[in-house]
Amino acid sequence: MLKDADIREPLFDFLEKTYGKVRILEEKIIGSSRADVVMVVPEGLYGIEIKSDADSYTRLAGQVKDYDKYYDFNMVAVGTSHAGHIEEHVPEYWGIITVEETAEGPDFYLLRKARPNPKMRWIRKLEILWRPELAAFQEMNAMPKYRQESKAFVIGKIAERIEKGKIDEQTARTQISSLLFERDYTAIKKTISNYKKAEAARPKRPMDPVVKLKLMVGNPFFGGFSVTIRPGRRKRRKNAGSRRG
Repeated sequence: MLKDADIREPLFDFLEKTYGKVRILEEKIIGSSRADVVMVVPEGLYGIEIKSDADSYTRLAGQVKDYDKYYDFNMVAVGTSHAGHIEEHVPEYWGIITVEETAEGPDFYLLRKARPNPKMRWIRKLEILWRPELAAFQEMNAMPKYRQESKAFVIGKIAERIEKGKIDEQTARTQISSLLFERDYTAIKKTISNYKKAEAARPKRPMDPVVKLKLMVGNPFFGGFSVTIRPGRRKRRKNAGSRRG
């Protein structure tokens, strides 16, 4: 009986032989599930779930929903005991790899090739990137930097641009893959620390005077009275820049 540990490492070798240039990222949290394997290829990301002979289908339905939110393609690698009926448990666009135990070790066969996942959501896929990688993606696509905004805000802006066709989808896939090919896990702390230091050193954006007055009025040290502020017409500053996403 093949177990997960028996399948994992030989599976990586099979994927490299089958798909050429790949990078393997193991066990990523996706929604309420954990992706066993994330395979980076130049044209996109594959999510791969491993179901060994010792595993059941108890959580598979929920895992399928989570994988479908994040990856361009999805696959399941199954032991011999599941090979005959796995097609009943995953969507038709999922790829299927079967694993058979032999005297020479696990033998893999691509039973069904993965097709593009129609349910992938850009706002979820972009969560895989670190903040410095998102900044690099923004620079690649001549986007505003949104330096003082949250990671979620930046992801939302990027996803909006892709979905509206301002960034070509396949270009975005290729760019994300290139960033993940370059990711250095040994330098993660230093990379993020350097990014935060650079952002902290940048001059802060001055607060809008109307917002500032509202905050002052709401402060109990200013007497507790209330004022209704009606922003009137203000002259546009010369050469004022726009913050459109």
